[in-house]
Amino acid sequence: MTNPVPHADSPRLPVTFRPTRTRAVLLGIGGVLLVVLTVMSLLLETFTTGDRITFICTGLLGFGVLALLSRPKVVATEDGVTVTNLTTVRRLAWAQIVRVNLRSGDPWVHLDLSDGTSLPAMGIQTGIAKQQAIADARALRALVDTHGTVHSSD
Repeated sequence: MTNPVPHADSPRLPVTFRPTRTRAVLLGIGGVLLVVLTVMSLLLETFTTGDRITFICTGLLGFGVLALLSRPKVVATEDGVTVTNLTTVRRLAWAQIVRVNLRSGDPWVHLDLSDGTSLPAMGIQTGIAKQQAIADARALRALVDTHGTVHSSD
């Protein structure tokens, strides 16, 4: 494989893109929810053991759901891109990514793939930090431009 010519906007590899503000908010709310429900279950004297267990399990469930929502990320390495969404992980070679799209109104980046499909990359989402998402989409696009055009020599 030939060495790719770095694009001016390309970050150094490996790089991880994730909505850090959104992640901090989700995990913070989940932690507070768990603590509040646990403390309430222990302080209310009228609660039975079953009530306490139910409150704590509800807090754990809430924290788990919010932790799942904070999971998405996009990791770019020399070998390709790994897209981690809520419940799926997909590994792509650079050559499989045709285009990186973040259109106005899109909640997250979409990757157009060489097989004609599109893959949502929820690790770059507009949510709380729209300007950061735009910068991350541009950086990923620059990486695709740099590494996606590299072909092995025969």
